[in-house]
Amino acid sequence: MPTTTPDTALDPDFSDPAATATTWDDGRAALESARVYWISTVRPDGRPHVTPLIGVWCDGALHVVTGPAERKARNLAANPHTTITTGTNALDAGLDIVVEGEAERLTDAAALQRVADAYVAKYGEDWRFTVTPGGFVHDGHEALVFRVAPATAFGFAKRVYGQTRWRFA
Repeated sequence: MPTTTPDTALDPDFSDPAATATTWDDGRAALESARVYWISTVRPDGRPHVTPLIGVWCDGALHVVTGPAERKARNLAANPHTTITTGTNALDAGLDIVVEGEAERLTDAAALQRVADAYVAKYGEDWRFTVTPGGFVHDGHEALVFRVAPATAFGFAKRVYGQTRWRFA
């Protein structure tokens, strides 16, 4: 499991001379508060697959949910390497975040309950999941839960442009 305090570095080649590295606390806060994420996976033939989804930061990682027959679930079963992004469409304000890591299927009942509780706290009662031995059930449909702990993450600050890299041990 990665450390909670990553090595932090500002890339001067892609940053304004006045920029400073974004702290991991600020990067994590952006991940925690984001409402929509984009997950990138790899299809069996090597082509990328990208789709929006909701998620929560819990227990030191991002968690996302998908049906077992969905393309992203099948892709992650074959190749757990993934990238999850979030941010804004604004060019001159905000913080965009990119998380690289491996998706791990979450099946521990206590951890699943913490994630289910986090979904309700963040998105409201429409996103109340029932915990099952293999994941969640929502509106009668099975859902798999994937945990993505960051291996490397990037923060792209705007207004004073700065590119920060966080590496987790």
